[in-house]
Amino acid sequence: MTTELELPLERRIGKRSAAVIEKHLGLRTTGALLNYFPRRYLSRGELTPISKLPLDEEVTLIARVVSNSTRQMRARRGSITDIVVTDEAGGAHVPGTLKVSFFNGFRAKAELLPGRRAMFSGKVSRYAGALGLTNPDFLLLDEDPDAEGAADPEKLAAMPIPVYPATAKLTSWSIHKVIKALLETLDLDSLADPLPENVARRDGLPGVAEAYRLIHTPETAKDWQRAQGRFRYQEALVLQTALARRRAQLAAEEATARRAVSGGLLEEFDRNLPFTLTAGQSAVGKTLSEELGRDTPMNRLLQGEVGSGKTIVALRAMLQVVDAGGQAALLAPTEVLAAQHFQSIRKTLGSLARDQLFGGSGMLGGESAGDGVQVTLLTGSMPTAARKQAMLDAASGNAGIVIGTHALLSDKTSFQDLGLIVVDEQHRFGVEQRDALRAKAQRPPHLLVMTATPIPRTVAMTVFGDLETSILDELPAGRAPISTHVVGLVENPGWVDRIWKRSREEVEAGHQVYVVCPKIGTDDDGDFSPGEREPSDAELSDEGPARELASVTAVVESLLDEPALKGIPVAPLHGRQEPEVKSATMASFAANQTKVLVSTTVIEVGVDVHNATLMVILDADRFGISQLHQLRGRVGRGGLPGTCLLVTTLEPGHPSRRRLDAVASTTDGFELSQEDLKLRREGDILGASQSGGRSTLKLLRVLEHEDLIARARADAQLLVAEDPSLEHRPALAAAIDDYLNPEKEAFLERG
Repeated sequence: MTTELELPLERRIGKRSAAVIEKHLGLRTTGALLNYFPRRYLSRGELTPISKLPLDEEVTLIARVVSNSTRQMRARRGSITDIVVTDEAGGAHVPGTLKVSFFNGFRAKAELLPGRRAMFSGKVSRYAGALGLTNPDFLLLDEDPDAEGAADPEKLAAMPIPVYPATAKLTSWSIHKVIKALLETLDLDSLADPLPENVARRDGLPGVAEAYRLIHTPETAKDWQRAQGRFRYQEALVLQTALARRRAQLAAEEATARRAVSGGLLEEFDRNLPFTLTAGQSAVGKTLSEELGRDTPMNRLLQGEVGSGKTIVALRAMLQVVDAGGQAALLAPTEVLAAQHFQSIRKTLGSLARDQLFGGSGMLGGESAGDGVQVTLLTGSMPTAARKQAMLDAASGNAGIVIGTHALLSDKTSFQDLGLIVVDEQHRFGVEQRDALRAKAQRPPHLLVMTATPIPRTVAMTVFGDLETSILDELPAGRAPISTHVVGLVENPGWVDRIWKRSREEVEAGHQVYVVCPKIGTDDDGDFSPGEREPSDAELSDEGPARELASVTAVVESLLDEPALKGIPVAPLHGRQEPEVKSATMASFAANQTKVLVSTTVIEVGVDVHNATLMVILDADRFGISQLHQLRGRVGRGGLPGTCLLVTTLEPGHPSRRRLDAVASTTDGFELSQEDLKLRREGDILGASQSGGRSTLKLLRVLEHEDLIARARADAQLLVAEDPSLEHRPALAAAIDDYLNPEKEAFLERG
């Protein structure tokens, strides 16, 4: 049976209004329009600060008319009416004025008389150095017969005005008018309330029907604040219940227990380790070992700073699974990183890494440590024969550890007994890819997700809530501090020469240098190949005039002619090179033959050259905070102090330089992740982009509402513990289905 919220809009507001709403807002049902909440509320008694109006954005503002004049156009017939409005409200506020122009504005000429207060809706533009509006819609506030309480001047003055996200063709007050009509025709009192009654009573939250009325037609500021509080909590509870339900479903699955065995590879590996694990590595390792030994699948997120030793922790878990007769797969986002993991893991295993050519019977488990483990690399660009052999080793069980890129997800790739999936740099993968790998296991595999991009606690609760979280927050012995400096070339143009002289000093001291560029060639605009990402518009503030960005090809050419680097081997590295070229370049750099490596962000994660001590990031303002933090983690890895230079041609005070200042001010990844989230405006928390723009979270803000999210999480866990399928909470289950459409719910699975 169709509920009130599922009805087509035309059934309640008529065909004509419904068509306008669908055309401009894309909303088709009564529920969709009812949940189209105001962005903010204006008070009739307060004027909007004109100095804070954003350029080139649709705005709704309240202002008082100062003057009204009309002149004839010279070039063509017709007139222009210029209205000057002010936000002058006395007090400490410095008043601003705004010119509002109307072409053939007969109504504006007659109605917008000096002294009148009006609400305007339009796009802010700049003309002759001053802000202005051209042909905006307007509504006189001194005489608004549609307003409830219009007969009572005091009540009218106190009544907040809802401001909705509007379009050029549909004003905020037009949307409000349609929603008011909808409220009058809907049977709100028949709506089932998703919030449990005891929770609403405990927190003093209004019922669902009252909340819809208060949020759209408030009589006082307290009305909309109460309604927002209720819907914000509902949003948090819906999200957290969806995650708690998923966690319960995962816990109910049956996995194959992979218990630690005596005398196996893991014991031998630990005995041969040339260093002592940190306390954090030992603690997380113990947790993983216990969870792998259970017959329910492990689902764990491992966060660790760049260089905190996550790979050793993951490798120990993989060896436990191999000892117990299973296979482990490590999914990496780029071929460079997959190859690095392959080399690094084989090197770390030492004599325990069994050579592929001398593979044994393919029987996993029960082998002595002396038999070792075969580590196999599988990528899309491998020669056909090598790729076929790698796939055969995975399918036969010969390979205990398989490391690869998207090639692991191919229909042609199979495993004999996949027991553990390790996903590196989770933010690079979508849920479909993770699920494609899970489907290759006979029974639900154990899962370990690793990220070197620290995630604020509230984001972890909101997005990774179905995963248990472990954190490695101490660096292993031998990791040197990295000093980071912003190099502003506008205020210090002479520093260009100093950068390359400084690079030579490092090389002459026996060290190596990374130079990172935002694009590959001079003929592209940052159109990166797979695995190389240009920051989104939301990560980058308004960049002003177009500027030529540093490219790998152009920088290599210029450095070959740079006097300070004369005679020093320089090489390029980027994602469009042939795999053999990339491998050879990295091998040359790792062997200290190439001294200066000019690269794109392909070196962002996993590249581990201990002799590299200096990183120069050109046009650093083109990268996001987490990328910059990841990139600088490539230096200072061998006990030698590292230096990172963030080079920018932007003016001091430019919004994009805030990111650079933040990165230079701290090496604390969690502190940076908080700042990153603030600068990116949280973004689409439930969308794969994770990078700014419009958020699917309506009222919930993960940084501001941490306590509320934690409370909702606790409530959700109790609800699911009592009723795992939510059979007795149909309204809450329906709200989850409605709020988390299949695409968003899949994203919550993404661990």
